Amino acid sequence: MWAIRKLRAEPGLVLEEAPIPEPGPDDVLVRVEAASLCGTDLHIFHWDEWAANRVRPPLTLGHEFAGTVVEVGENVRHVATGDYVSAESHVTCGMCFYCRSGQAHMCEQTEILGVDRDGAFAEFVVVPESVVWLNDRTKLPPEIATLQEPFGNAVFATSQHDLAAKTVAVLGCGPVGLFSVGIARASGAGRVLASDRVPFRLDLARKMGATEVVNVDDVADVPTWFCEHNEGEHVDVVFEMSGSPKAIVDAFGIVRNGGNVVLFGIPAKPVELDVAQSLIFKNLTVTAVNGRQIFATWYKTRWLLEHELVDLRPLITHRYPLTEFADALRELDAGRACKVVFFPGEPAEAPSVAVPAEEREPDERIPDLARWAHR
Repeated sequence: MWAIRKLRAEPGLVLEEAPIPEPGPDDVLVRVEAASLCGTDLHIFHWDEWAANRVRPPLTLGHEFAGTVVEVGENVRHVATGDYVSAESHVTCGMCFYCRSGQAHMCEQTEILGVDRDGAFAEFVVVPESVVWLNDRTKLPPEIATLQEPFGNAVFATSQHDLAAKTVAVLGCGPVGLFSVGIARASGAGRVLASDRVPFRLDLARKMGATEVVNVDDVADVPTWFCEHNEGEHVDVVFEMSGSPKAIVDAFGIVRNGGNVVLFGIPAKPVELDVAQSLIFKNLTVTAVNGRQIFATWYKTRWLLEHELVDLRPLITHRYPLTEFADALRELDAGRACKVVFFPGEPAEAPSVAVPAEEREPDERIPDLARWAHR
């Protein structure tokens, strides 16, 4: 089969022929029909500090996918060949305190597809039966079914509070931020205000239902803008989805006294906050969330997508065969793409190697990854 691989501990990726993996007794083999890119894949491509400390090449990338089961292990009981599936990307131990108390998303022994074990940027992928999620093909085409994994992050984050008739701010319009805009509107939020510094993303926020949007580079005081566009009042709930230190500080200036701040974006460095003035004296509820509840969030995700309460089609901005993975990475890296979906299949020509970041020709249109890595 063909697979997008990290072969060595250095920048770059390669599309190469690899053996079709064989499922173990508790595993299933899936023919991948669609697989979507994530910012994590960019980290591994560029081989930044996080990737160098976490990933052990050789490795097939990809943790968001949908496809058809073509083989099952001898112990598999709940999945059959021909099933149309996706998968929870976090393979947990099943035996620790967190796994056994309904909090598997916090398992400290977690292995992630495409990060700690071979993933789905390939024609076939092996996953344990325990993480398989059955899809309804009549309701979710592959390019939407593959997005359930990242969409679930936004479902989990937005599930922390009742949003009906509330004013909501979403800071950072990367994919999870944009998902959150759509979910907030589907949840009955009265007003959804969104911010970013990329016009392309702000346009997508409007398509997802944002009431008003702002480019933070165009205003001197971001919290004041949010207040002015909310009838002079601070907002009820703020979702900080960017990880920008400035946005994290702004979140506490945007929210009303007694309001709620949900922190999801991951900052690249420690953030300094005035805890007394920004949190305690404002009587805030602050929630920090990561990942998805396994599998409670998946059921909510299924309901929102199968009943078309949130339409993710505007966010699929690029579609590629595996052979064009270098172009896909370039578009995502440059901030010109939202969700990029691969459709694996036999390449029409010989595979190509993605050029390592430090060897690329200078291009002023492409910002440094540091600007995008945590958004």
